[in-house]
Amino acid sequence: MLAVNSRAHVDCVSRVVRNADRQAKAPVPSLIFDSWCRSMSQHHLDPGSLQGPRILSHSLLKECRERAELFMRIASEEVTQIHARIRHADYCVMLTDAQGQTIDYRVDSAIRSDCRKAGLYLGTCWSEAEEGTCGVATVLTNHSAVTVHKRDHFRAAFIGLTCSAAPIFDPQGQLLGVMDASALQSPDDRRSQHLVRQMVLQSARAIENAFFMHSAQGHWILRAHSTPGYVDSQPDLLLAWDNDGRLQGLNSNARQALRLRYGHLPEHIGEVFDLDALHGISEHTDQQLNWRGESTHMQARVSVPRLRARRSTVVSRINDSAQVDPRIDENLRLAVRVKDRNLPVLIQGETGAGKEVFARQLHEYSARRSGAFVALNCAAIPESLIESELFGYAAGAFTGASNKGMKGLLLQADGGTLFLDEIGDMPLALQTRLLRVMAEGEVAPLGASRRQQVDIQVICATHRDLSSMVSAGTFREDLYFRLGCARFQLPPLRERTDKLALLNHLLEEHAHSSGGSIGISAQALELMLGYAWPGNIRQLRHVLGYACAVCEGATIQVDDLPLEIRGEQITVATHQPALSAQRQLLLDALIRHRWKPGDAARSLGISRATLYRRVNEHGIEMPRKRRV
Repeated sequence: MLAVNSRAHVDCVSRVVRNADRQAKAPVPSLIFDSWCRSMSQHHLDPGSLQGPRILSHSLLKECRERAELFMRIASEEVTQIHARIRHADYCVMLTDAQGQTIDYRVDSAIRSDCRKAGLYLGTCWSEAEEGTCGVATVLTNHSAVTVHKRDHFRAAFIGLTCSAAPIFDPQGQLLGVMDASALQSPDDRRSQHLVRQMVLQSARAIENAFFMHSAQGHWILRAHSTPGYVDSQPDLLLAWDNDGRLQGLNSNARQALRLRYGHLPEHIGEVFDLDALHGISEHTDQQLNWRGESTHMQARVSVPRLRARRSTVVSRINDSAQVDPRIDENLRLAVRVKDRNLPVLIQGETGAGKEVFARQLHEYSARRSGAFVALNCAAIPESLIESELFGYAAGAFTGASNKGMKGLLLQADGGTLFLDEIGDMPLALQTRLLRVMAEGEVAPLGASRRQQVDIQVICATHRDLSSMVSAGTFREDLYFRLGCARFQLPPLRERTDKLALLNHLLEEHAHSSGGSIGISAQALELMLGYAWPGNIRQLRHVLGYACAVCEGATIQVDDLPLEIRGEQITVATHQPALSAQRQLLLDALIRHRWKPGDAARSLGISRATLYRRVNEHGIEMPRKRRV
């Protein structure tokens, strides 16, 4: 029966696309029709294909989720709530990132298996170029809510699904991701999905507003609604501006309203509302506010920039005058100038010093900020898999390869930035291929018969001494010189002048994720500021996470800190003498996790390969390697 349906669908799609000049007679909405045409003529997809969507590898999915961690955390409650409202009708709810990759989802256990077979699962990729017309892909292309119902789908694999999806934007109007609700079975009439589509759109707007309020808390914020009583709980318009009155953020409804009124987006809040009137609006009660020069009014509240109060006995926030370490600031300024001239950038620094954070900031400040930021940790992926992850592969390129092939990270980063962490761990043969890509701007996936043009900028990072590796013959000299002209050294945490600012920032992150506020006692703070931090910022993050977890009150005390921070030694079975700080940290993690390398590595925030390397460097004997 499926084969018959597939043939009928192929005939329908082919007939409609062939008769493109008679668009008015198409049996699908114009949005769907346009996507069908692109899927066939631009993406060269097969409407009869029954292959499911591409699924990210575990390592790539982990990186995608880490990149979208804040977005996922803010969206999580709303994803759960909308699923609770439609789960009785056997709907699966998915949240994707801006590339259409599923980073979170909700589905009842009774239909989990069937949904997974249909591609409704974590890590599935829904771009139009790969899957043709579907809910997520159509939103990615058109940036508007849509229902793609059954035979609206381009590929026969999905003609049983109904998918309603809506975009989620950040305060600057950039796409954050897509909310999607899909069902395996539904009535044939597309109108049956109208209510679900409205619920999905409402949830997407709720997530967008929550992300706005989190991102804009350092600015003045206007919340407004046409109806009293809804301003606080369901604001329709959100606008944020700085102390100089420059608009810093708008939600989708405000962006649309301002474009309709002015034909463009104003740059100053004074162009939209009278400043005296704004300053008279309360934060706690709804008050009437008119558009500038008009009698049309709305109910509004205005929030002042949010600064948490200090506690008298704890340090809970740094002084406003505290600034980033000037070396970091200067490095970032110079790196942006280099990157915007299409030159590769090399970031060097100790493990955990914040190289990826620096790379992300560099991308966000550069001219390519609207493009994708794609990251690969060369030390975290087995050598045998790095090539396929980076270059991708054609269908049937090797035994076990997907029938659809896989789009590599180089092509995923087209138009954006590729970040290669721990470049020193990249195999020599792969260094040669990377150098060719950087020189020629072309990528040849494994097993492919032709090259594809790619427009990327490369940021590399390493904790290794690449010049020594060149001398030893383990790193290509030509690649080293290509990367070495724009080299930036990040100082270790122990040498940074902004340790207090970093500590406070990470503490606020942990406090926000736990839904409360937390401080740190003066004694605990003194210990942390005086500690050497061999694991740098990554170690600081994990130490604060541990302290927040074990802290019984609202203030981290000395006893809440791990033993190594307190300067206490851990006695191990071999009664070894005092250990170096990093060796002590490794032993602590291994013993705590019963010598399981994977668990210990995760607790330290490092890859398994890095853990093994450090174990060997410090001469730590793993139990399974001990001689009898």
